[in-house]
Amino acid sequence: MSYVDLTRYDSSANIVQKKLGQYEDLRGLSSILQESDDPSSSNALTKVICTVGVKSRTVPELVALLEAGMTTARFDFSWGSMEYHTRTLNNLREAMKQTKILCATMLDTRGPEIGVQLAPQDVSSFDSRAPKVLALEQGNRVTLTTDVSVPASSEFLPVNNPDLVHFVEAGDDVFVGQYLFTGSETSSVYLKVDEVDAKAGHIYCTCKNTARLGGVLLTVQVSNKGDDLPTLSEWDRHVIEHWAVPNQIDFISLSFTSNVQAVHECREFVRSVGGGGVSIVAKVERLSALTHIDAIVDASDGIILSRGNLGLDMPPEKVFLSQKMVLHKCNVAGKPAVITRVVDTMTETPRPTRAEATDVANAVLDGADAIMLGAETLRGQFAPKAVETVRRICRQAEDVFDHENHYQMQLPPAMVESGLLSQAEALASSAVRAASKVGASMIIVFTRTGHTAQLVSKYRPNMPIVSLVIPRILQNSIRWVLEGERAARQGLLHRGLVPLLANPINSDPNALLNVVFARGKAKGELSKGDQVVVIQKVGTTSVVKVIAVA
Repeated sequence: MSYVDLTRYDSSANIVQKKLGQYEDLRGLSSILQESDDPSSSNALTKVICTVGVKSRTVPELVALLEAGMTTARFDFSWGSMEYHTRTLNNLREAMKQTKILCATMLDTRGPEIGVQLAPQDVSSFDSRAPKVLALEQGNRVTLTTDVSVPASSEFLPVNNPDLVHFVEAGDDVFVGQYLFTGSETSSVYLKVDEVDAKAGHIYCTCKNTARLGGVLLTVQVSNKGDDLPTLSEWDRHVIEHWAVPNQIDFISLSFTSNVQAVHECREFVRSVGGGGVSIVAKVERLSALTHIDAIVDASDGIILSRGNLGLDMPPEKVFLSQKMVLHKCNVAGKPAVITRVVDTMTETPRPTRAEATDVANAVLDGADAIMLGAETLRGQFAPKAVETVRRICRQAEDVFDHENHYQMQLPPAMVESGLLSQAEALASSAVRAASKVGASMIIVFTRTGHTAQLVSKYRPNMPIVSLVIPRILQNSIRWVLEGERAARQGLLHRGLVPLLANPINSDPNALLNVVFARGKAKGELSKGDQVVVIQKVGTTSVVKVIAVA
C-alpha cells in the first residue's frame, strides 16, 4: 500500500503558513481574535451531510437543519424500519418545500455489521421503553452469545449475527459501543477473547476497561476480521428495492466496502431493480479497503472515510496518514470525499473541543468535499448548532486553502503536454484558471448531467460553482417525467457546487443567467459589475466566457 508524498506539508513549504501570513497582512491579527459575526462566514463551500431521525425527523427540526446548512440527509438503515424512515423522508420533503432549499438523500446500508439490539424496532434512546444502561467493569467476564433470546446484561451480550463464532478466535480484540457514538473509554468497551465455543454459540471475553453501555443498538467490531461476510445483506437488498428506488434516493452509502467487487455487485443490483441513476458511495471503514483503495475509488462515485470503524482496525498514529492518502486519491480522480466523526462531543455540548475544531479544518485543508455528522444530528441536543459550527470552521479553513497549489497538483504540465486531457477536463480547468485570473465571484455551468460542473469542482476554485442543470421532459409508458432532478441533487456532494434546476420550458441562456444573477444578488454573493465565468454550449461548441453582472 502506497501513501501520499507528505513532503509538501514540510515547514520549508508550508502552504497553510504562507496563506495565514497573507491573511494576517491583509486583515491583522485582531481580526482573527475577534468573534466572527458576519453571516457570510457560514457560506462554506464544503458540504455537510446530516444523519436524520430520532431528534431530527419532524418538519420543524428538519427546517432548522436545512437553514443551518444541511446539504444531504442520511438515512441509516442499521436501525429503524422502512415505515419509520419513510415518515422522516416525507417530513424532509415538506421542509424542503417550506424553505425552498434543495437537499440530497442518502441511504446508508447495514452491510455485515454485527450489533447488540437492546430495544425493539423503532424504539429510540429517548423513549420510555429504552433499556437501562449496562455497567461493565474492567477485569470482569462477559459472554457474547448468538442466542438473541438471551436478555442483554452485564454478563451476556446477544449478537445479531450467528457467523461471529466462526471467525473470532482466542486472543482477538472486540469493540462494543453505542452506535454512532464517540468510541470513548467510558461509553465503549474493549474485550479480549478468551475462548470460543462455536457449538454453544458463546464467545467468552474479559473486559479491558470499565464502561457504561447505553442506547438501543451496540456495534460489535472484531479488529481486522469479518471481511468474508457479504457486503450487501438481504435486508439491504430489500431496502434498496422497496425503499430507495421508489423514493428516488440519490446516493447509496455502501457500508464495509472491502474490495472493488463489492461496488460492482451493489451497482449491478441497484440497476436490476430500476435504480440506474443512483450514485454508489463506498464507505472505507476496514483496513482491507485501504489495500484496494485505487480500484474502489475508480469504481465508485465517491468515498466516505469512516474513521470511527477504521480507527479500530489500525494504530491511531496511522489514521491521519490514511485520511491524507484517501483524500488525495479522490481529489486526483475528481471523486467526492467525505470525512466522518469530527465533532462527536456536540452530541451533548453546544461547542466542539479545540481538537475537534482543528480536525474539521484539517479535513478541509486535506481536500474533503463534505463533512458527515452522525450522532450530532441523529440524537444530539444541538443539531442545528453543530451544522452551523462545522460550516463556520470550514469557511475559515477554505480561506487559507492554497487553491493555486491544488490546481497545479491536479493539472501537472506533463499531463497537458501529453495530450491526455479530455475535452471536458480542459474546459473545466480553463474555466477555473480564467476565474482565478479575473477575480470572478462565481462560475456558472450550463449542463444536463452535472458532469462538467463536477469536474470544475475537482480544481477547487475559491468561489461557488452554480451547476445550472437543464432537465429534459421525457415520456415513459405511464406518464411524463422530468430527467435531471437527481443530477442536480447529486451535485450537493461536491465542494463548492450549488445546483439549480432550470425551467425546462424556457431554457433561453440569457434568461437563465439573469435568474442566477438575481439569486446571487439576493444572497449577497454577487454585486453589479462582478465578473462571472460561464461554461455553456453555443451550437455544437462548448465555450468559456467572462461576463460582468449587470
